[in-house]
Amino acid sequence: MSGEARHELFAVSPADAGRRLDQWLAEHLGDFSRSAVQRLVRNGHVRINGCAQIKCSAPVRAGDQVEIEVPAPVPAIPQPQSIALDIVFEDEAVLVLNKPPGMVVHPAAGNREGTLVNALLYHCRGLSIIGGVERPGIVHRLDKLTSGLMVVAKNDLAHRQLTAQIAHRTMKRTYRAVVWGAPQPPSGTITAAIGRHPTDRKRMAVLTAGGRHAVTHYRTLAGAGGLAVVELSLETGRTHQIRVHLSHIGHPVVGDKQYGYHGKKLSDAEASLPPRLRTLAVAASRQFLHACRLRFVHPRSGELIELEAPLPNDMVPLVAAIAKCTGAEA
Repeated sequence: MSGEARHELFAVSPADAGRRLDQWLAEHLGDFSRSAVQRLVRNGHVRINGCAQIKCSAPVRAGDQVEIEVPAPVPAIPQPQSIALDIVFEDEAVLVLNKPPGMVVHPAAGNREGTLVNALLYHCRGLSIIGGVERPGIVHRLDKLTSGLMVVAKNDLAHRQLTAQIAHRTMKRTYRAVVWGAPQPPSGTITAAIGRHPTDRKRMAVLTAGGRHAVTHYRTLAGAGGLAVVELSLETGRTHQIRVHLSHIGHPVVGDKQYGYHGKKLSDAEASLPPRLRTLAVAASRQFLHACRLRFVHPRSGELIELEAPLPNDMVPLVAAIAKCTGAEA
């Protein structure tokens, strides 16, 4: 959704006649969830043949002209909140923290409070403002359900230098994940362009045409009974890159509801596991992906900073069980 007001006009085809207004509009807008469309309808921003329609379940008819006005979003200034942070390193220029799974990085629709930014505003006297009022200090992000290390800039100079390290690929970010199957070869590089999914705008996908260059390096640390523990490093930093790339090669992250196995394929994969591994894998309530190591040059001192974060408690039992089965240290 852009920062400007938006106007769209659609004509209903005969094939779509009789469908619910909110469902039909959500598909045609692409980048709006059904709940967001419902709010627009109820607030009077949708007209059918020139007349306001506030009933989400109203059926559309062939030939209807459906008009939607999306008002420009009003940026909300995040408020400081006293939220505990697991700080790994901090000085006057940067802060590095171990983000827990479940924490959203910055405020957005549906998550205006309780985010990492709210916590940082309470903890820090100053943060860089290059990212705007909703993302102070944020140099890079982790998905809500991904845990691990993030570096935060306390001033604009630090932000520019850290961003440059990401752009020049000198900042090293290493992840650990539990995946389905055994990647072959056990170590390698995934090079595949990533962009918005052509039909589901909430997801990313590997694209054969278009998309942005993306490179992920991986190596298998342990594997047993249909699961593997892999270590991954990013050469580029695209949205959902690791999750999309692992899904693309047929080894999605365990617990990944968006890019992982679904339906019968998931049931079959779970059923094929040894009992102990099956119990732990089925219990995964989020994607088992953790940013375990971070290496960068301090933007002020020039010192090489290398930090590690242990696996979160929810990942430890499954990783340990896989390692025990193979006699490896994962």
